[in-house]
Amino acid sequence: MNHPAPDTVALRRPLPEAFLAALAERFGERFSTKLAVREHHGRDESAYQPMLPDAVVFARSTDDVVATMQLCDTYEVPLIAYGSGSSLEGHLLAVTGGISLDVSQMSAILAINPEDLTATVEAGVTRKQLNQAIKDTGLFFPIDPGADASLGGMSATRASGTNAVRYGTMRENVIALTVVTAAGKVVRTARRARKSSAGYDLTRLFVGSEGTLGIITEVTVRLYPQPEAISAAVCNFPSVEAAVESVIATIQMGIPVARVEFLDAACVKALNAHSKLGLHETPLLLFEFHGSPAGVREQAEGVQAITQEFGGMDFQWATNPEDRTKLWTARHNAYFAGLQMKAGTRAITTDVCVPISRLAESIRTTTEELDASRLPSMIVGHVGDGNYHVMLLVDPERPEDHEEAEAINQRMVSRAIQMDGTCTGEHGVGLHKMDFLREEHGEDALDLMRSLKRAFDPKNLLNPGKIVALD
Repeated sequence: MNHPAPDTVALRRPLPEAFLAALAERFGERFSTKLAVREHHGRDESAYQPMLPDAVVFARSTDDVVATMQLCDTYEVPLIAYGSGSSLEGHLLAVTGGISLDVSQMSAILAINPEDLTATVEAGVTRKQLNQAIKDTGLFFPIDPGADASLGGMSATRASGTNAVRYGTMRENVIALTVVTAAGKVVRTARRARKSSAGYDLTRLFVGSEGTLGIITEVTVRLYPQPEAISAAVCNFPSVEAAVESVIATIQMGIPVARVEFLDAACVKALNAHSKLGLHETPLLLFEFHGSPAGVREQAEGVQAITQEFGGMDFQWATNPEDRTKLWTARHNAYFAGLQMKAGTRAITTDVCVPISRLAESIRTTTEELDASRLPSMIVGHVGDGNYHVMLLVDPERPEDHEEAEAINQRMVSRAIQMDGTCTGEHGVGLHKMDFLREEHGEDALDLMRSLKRAFDPKNLLNPGKIVALD
């Protein structure tokens, strides 16, 4: 049993032959209606059933995006942007059919400006590709969601990752965008200046819009100097509460940790099996510190003292690059490690973010519910900014598994909102979190969002059926 899907059959209509012929003439082999290609672009990492587009276009330039968008506008055909396909909430599924616009071949790094600490890339460039290109400049790009996602997709979903506690999310690190509108116009949202008071902040409007307001084709991002010294540490705890309370104390003391990740005992066990680690299978925190050698040492000593106050054990250092890389690679593979906890199951994942003062209460209550459930599960979290994730494994042949997982998700999200938190700190809305927006924002705010959608996309062609429902 997968997530229930909208009645996509009722929403679809055959694409006009003239439209298909125009795309085939314009793109040749970069236009496909083959079933295998459509299937690849009709699924993501969510538990939804596949929802296939009617055809796929592979763009290599902003001009390609403009041409596709103009044809979709003329024939009123839906268009869904596709980057690396790593979304978790059904963002890229073709609810009403239409065209999947694959921008993965838009992979040029257009400009690196070391003096200004910026880089401009096409939307298909991935975070790893960018960091490889700038490694000799002494700079790096810090936003690191678990997948090697594209910068366009990361901007569209307002992604973050393990470094967000120190460096922020895509919201803070995108300076400017080039966007193709629903009418096929090309808009540059800002210049490269570090700040501006000139007009509406269109950049922030498109960041997090999940492809519903425009198609991002170029991204200008902030870069940061590579730290002079980096140190990582692992610390085990006797309980979930002790681990989370030590994080709260660390943040409230103002210690500038670069990363602080929480893993519950189930996650540690899964990582040990998947990545051949030898971690103690209790709740633990992974820390990383950036700065000068003296600064890193001071930060680490301060955190070590705090963890000891909360029963932290086995504070172990990973100072050489190989050990750090192994540790963080394992953390980034937590999703795939979790999938191996029980053969034949599928993952339902969810996330919330709460004020740091409510984090321990939120995780404790969620842990109690997971312990009472028969479903295999685990918790990981970017707890330095109050964000944590839950993975639940369900048997596709057991509808009751799905129902139980969704009930746990419902309660977890509602608690987070009642704590003045949010239904998603990182995954985005897509299809899965749409129903929670009313509870979080209220109907008047949703009406404003609908008004924006209609103003930017009056024909409802851009990724229809996501974030807010217009009908």
